[in-house]
Amino acid sequence: MYQYEIQVRVRYSETDQMGFVYYGNYAAYFEVARVEAFRAIGWSYKKMEDEGIGMPVLSMNINYQGPAKYDDLLTIKVSIPEEPRARIKFVYEIINPLGKVINSAETELAFMHMQTGRPARIPKELSDLLSSYY
Repeated sequence: MYQYEIQVRVRYSETDQMGFVYYGNYAAYFEVARVEAFRAIGWSYKKMEDEGIGMPVLSMNINYQGPAKYDDLLTIKVSIPEEPRARIKFVYEIINPLGKVINSAETELAFMHMQTGRPARIPKELSDLLSSYY
């Protein structure tokens, strides 16, 4: 199983009136983790899109266990629990500075031909980069 982690500091603009991260911003944190996880194995999300393959989100399931606050340095752990094919599943945990899991989530994305909107297989180069983890 491929795993990666990255740290993100909560910016003031990401918080609500109570000083907590606004719930909708967690999806952006997950996107940062996905893109950087690919970059870490030598895969460019942008290059894939330039070659006509996109990855729309099919589903997101999220659980909030505690708040993140302005200026917290969050650790986002992302894993790909199963070998991807035409779809790819990501599992996330967000950990606060005290080491407590404050958020967990899953997203499922599909590989898609951007011009036609039709499903695509995982690009061979990405499949080759991930294959050693499964």
